[in-house]
Amino acid sequence: MTRAAAIRDPLRLQLDLRSGVPVYRQIMDQVLAAVASGRLAEGDQLPTVRQLAVDLSINPNTVIRAYRELEIRGFLNTHQGTGTFISNQRVEQDDAERRRKLDSIVSDCIARAGAEGFTARQVVDRLKELLAEQKTRRT
Repeated sequence: MTRAAAIRDPLRLQLDLRSGVPVYRQIMDQVLAAVASGRLAEGDQLPTVRQLAVDLSINPNTVIRAYRELEIRGFLNTHQGTGTFISNQRVEQDDAERRRKLDSIVSDCIARAGAEGFTARQVVDRLKELLAEQKTRRT
């Protein structure tokens, strides 16, 4: 398995074409999240533009845009003929960005639960139960 192939698993990119968030932005957000969580580290090689485009069934220009934006911001280094790598820049998210991501996660949960016929009250009650269970397990 190539290094790029090994990195595809930690990336675990999942695109939501109905979310309203541009695909290139979803790629950027998920790469940054993988770095912030430690799934990707400095020096890890990302899949090639062509390979990621094939894996995600998207236009290579979309991957190019995401990689270029991340490189401009200092999170990636591209070496001609070698590949694209995670840089040593720390990934820090401001409060507004963290809030936007949480809103997206919660909105997705609400939409999925609603599609399955659950009410908002059922979702909130179950969330409270799960949080209480997690708190109990930690203590």
